[in-house]
Amino acid sequence: MKNYISPGIRLTLVLLVILSIVYPLVIAGVARLAPGQGKGETVTVNGKVVGYALVGQKFAEDRYFNSRPSAVEYKADGSGGSNKGPSNPDYLKTVQARIDTFLVHNPGINKIDIPTELVTASGSGLDPDLSPAATRVQVARIAKIRGISTERLNQLVDEYTRGPLIGLFGPSTVNVLKLNVALDAIK
Repeated sequence: MKNYISPGIRLTLVLLVILSIVYPLVIAGVARLAPGQGKGETVTVNGKVVGYALVGQKFAEDRYFNSRPSAVEYKADGSGGSNKGPSNPDYLKTVQARIDTFLVHNPGINKIDIPTELVTASGSGLDPDLSPAATRVQVARIAKIRGISTERLNQLVDEYTRGPLIGLFGPSTVNVLKLNVALDAIK
């Protein structure tokens, strides 16, 4: 019996030290190498934090690029999706309402040209990024309201488009918060 209990206790103690002390310290050390040193990547304007680059935020004014809709109203403490399937009548009504709202605020855009991500919430409800196509479909509205040329706005979208990770993994994305901060900086 002693031959079985003693190794079990030693293994438990070793794993307790590794998983409770060593592993968290290694992860905290690696996080210090990331942008924001493990505290999140903040976006600042004139020394004031205006948001976090990795958490989606609501931009409802027509003079800004709209974010992806959120099923949790952009509350980072309650991340999650709607859990409604694509055939759920309530979900379909919500998506149709988002399409109708988008078309009202973006005249001249056809329903078929609206990227799906602009009318459906992400799984987390906090997606901070859009595809370049989803930002470009909004350029005409913003150009008209702000009096900026569409060429300049498309150039701004290009500047803030990040390619796939090491050129291979994932799609190209545009961080909406960073793009809107840069948009405000245009005189």
